[in-house]
Amino acid sequence: VQPNNHSTFYDDQRQNWSIMFESEKAAMDFSKQVCIAKCNSCPVLDSVLCQDLLLGEGQAAEGGDSLEVAYTGWLFQNNGLGQVFDSNLNKDKLLRLKLGSGKVIKGWEEGMMGMKKGGRRYLIIPPAWAYGAQGVPGRVPPDSTLVFEVEVRRVKLVKDCSAVDGLSVSSRDSPAPSPVPSSEGLSAD
Repeated sequence: VQPNNHSTFYDDQRQNWSIMFESEKAAMDFSKQVCIAKCNSCPVLDSVLCQDLLLGEGQAAEGGDSLEVAYTGWLFQNNGLGQVFDSNLNKDKLLRLKLGSGKVIKGWEEGMMGMKKGGRRYLIIPPAWAYGAQGVPGRVPPDSTLVFEVEVRRVKLVKDCSAVDGLSVSSRDSPAPSPVPSSEGLSAD
């Protein structure tokens, strides 16, 4: 994903290609379909697939940084998007999370790394990185692959200095992320 509605990629022979779209929405929709195609072409999805839709600005988030996020989550069904099982888009509160705290599913911990303020990303998360065999009763069936579109609205970096305008200069003392996925949904930390 590039500014001005461009997407660039390379093929199997490492030849570069660039596509210009008529709108930002068309570029994002194309990028989402590329991510779904990547998922469908994997014999076994054993890690999180990430596809940037908008890159955002500022410093990239790392372990220990706090984010405020708007998101929508779908079940991955029949090789594409199924029903929405969770979203905060029509709510007043953003999801607050601290990367590496183990308070959200492992797929979010992995998939949100490197995001910047204003960035949007598409995540496809296999069951082992989400809610696994237990699922979430009444919302997420056992062994479900999940799709999320996430947008970072605010980033608060780990810091030694005082914050300026909600952002700060950071020194990176990154704790190791917890490998334990939360089964309590995507609760705020």
